Amino acid sequence: MGQEVELSALDLRYQSYRMKNPALEARLLASIAGRGIEEPLEGVDRADGNILLNGFKRYRCASKLGIRVVPYASLGEDEASGILNLLRISNDRSLTILEQARFIDELRQFDQMSVADIADELSRSKAWVSIRLGLIGEMSEAVRERIFSGDFPVYPYMYTLRQFMRMNGVKKQDIEDFVVALSGKKLSVREIEQLAHGYFRGPASFREAIREGHTALVLDRMGQVPEDADGSTEFERVLLKDLEITHKYMQRVMGKSEDRRLKTRAFLAQAHLLTAGILSQWRVFFEVMRKLHDRCGQAQGGVPTPSGGDRPQPDRAPAPDEPEHGSSDHRTTRRDAPSLALRQDRD
Repeated sequence: MGQEVELSALDLRYQSYRMKNPALEARLLASIAGRGIEEPLEGVDRADGNILLNGFKRYRCASKLGIRVVPYASLGEDEASGILNLLRISNDRSLTILEQARFIDELRQFDQMSVADIADELSRSKAWVSIRLGLIGEMSEAVRERIFSGDFPVYPYMYTLRQFMRMNGVKKQDIEDFVVALSGKKLSVREIEQLAHGYFRGPASFREAIREGHTALVLDRMGQVPEDADGSTEFERVLLKDLEITHKYMQRVMGKSEDRRLKTRAFLAQAHLLTAGILSQWRVFFEVMRKLHDRCGQAQGGVPTPSGGDRPQPDRAPAPDEPEHGSSDHRTTRRDAPSLALRQDRD
């Protein structure tokens, strides 16, 4: 049943579980200034007060406008039941997958509910619950804070950065450093994607420049390299493809060569012969590559030469529950990226 409560009496302990969107909140402020709060805020009714779960944007707008009393609806008498009710109606309400993950993680850690319990209560599969727990578990506290505060957009994190998490050599700290470096810079999805490729697959000079805040310089340098081979001759296109394949398989071989599963006598005998052949040619091969690199760099102009310590990051095979993606699977532009704004009247 709906009621009215004092704004100052609401407990905001779950405010960090909901994502901020400054642009949407500015529009909501104008709407509330003209029409008032049309949808009640929602929370948990406890003996010691009301804990807010849904309506934080409306709360902040009301506070700015000096509104002291707001409409309110109860989702339950304790936090677990309130969170479960919020998750049940999230198909009809604007609750993103990461917000769902935060609340599910709350149920798992603090309310001691098992994956099976949560799935049963929500009429969902255990896989649905596990996926969300996995999402929130792979985020560091710093990354979580910047995404939920609105300083770093959620879309490039979900569909660009997470593909780099499957690469050998890319640690959780690397992802955190990148997110922290770009937070608050108001870059487009496409620009963040370009910078991510430069940061995780480019030379050390790119990583250092991005960490120091020189994103415009890196984007300019990367823009000097065409994305496709249009304008090349057929012979040149074939060589570009060969170079792409060579790079890909170098990464794969480096990523697998130290695996402890490589131990059968049949494998060791054959690999010994093949590696001997590769090692016999490595000096000539890398000398040819160096000459080609220098020759192309002189003709291109302005493209930085990787330092001697730069190495490509080898790819790790996807985990059993992760689909294997091609390099084009996560390409996004401003035009095709879906809107991530929350509905004005739901938070």
